[in-house]
Amino acid sequence: MSKFKKNILLVKPYRLFCKKKERKIRNLRRQALSLRPVKINLMDKVSENPFKNRTGGDMPLMVVTALFVTLYLVSNIMAVKVITFFGYFYFDAGTITFPFAYMLGDVLTEIWGYRTARKVIWMTFVCNIIMVICTQVGVWLPSPDYLDTTAMAYNTIFTYVPRIVIGSLVGFLLGELSNAWFMERIKRITNGRRLWVRTIGSSVVGYLFDTLPFVLIAFVGVLTVRDLVLMILLQYVMKLSIEVLFGTPMAYAVIVFLKRKVRQR
Repeated sequence: MSKFKKNILLVKPYRLFCKKKERKIRNLRRQALSLRPVKINLMDKVSENPFKNRTGGDMPLMVVTALFVTLYLVSNIMAVKVITFFGYFYFDAGTITFPFAYMLGDVLTEIWGYRTARKVIWMTFVCNIIMVICTQVGVWLPSPDYLDTTAMAYNTIFTYVPRIVIGSLVGFLLGELSNAWFMERIKRITNGRRLWVRTIGSSVVGYLFDTLPFVLIAFVGVLTVRDLVLMILLQYVMKLSIEVLFGTPMAYAVIVFLKRKVRQR
């Protein structure tokens, strides 16, 4: 056999050996890359670092929830004052601010859904109970003699508040839950169109379930039957009118704004 043929026979196995070696090296490199430790910046995970965790994803929900709870608590305190027009029409001062809480309830349901709205409603319920307990403790605590007038005024307001809050809590749960439920159902029926139908249609039902128990629990024995009927009718009409004239346009603006914010996130 010639030397040339011998060299050819030796080169072929060598090439195969080199190729196998290259494959092994590639596989080892891939394994090494997969096992390479990943660098984690712990500062991104630390909650105390205010600069790394400013995502703001939950901020719109937090703001709407805070305003919703605030308006509801304020409405309960304002309800102590009964307003009259010409001696014929009676309604409590909380009627002015309460529809805006309903408007925010519509926003919660429209943007985040019925489940989230229900959680916020129950949280508001708990906040009201806390308010009643804390203000009642303030009534029981002693005060100096030279502040008797202030103490009497405080006791007069916040002694009456628990009765209003009980009526308001019953009406709130019935009204807000029915309002959120009906809004969700109307949204499905209309395929997400005609927001004004949802906000006004759900409020027609919600205000009915809210006004009746609230007025009856809070003012029975305080007002005459005639005045109770007038208060129920006037409160219902006023709440619905404020919802139509102010609440629905504001709901449109807030919902459009929040939808853009949520999409940007």
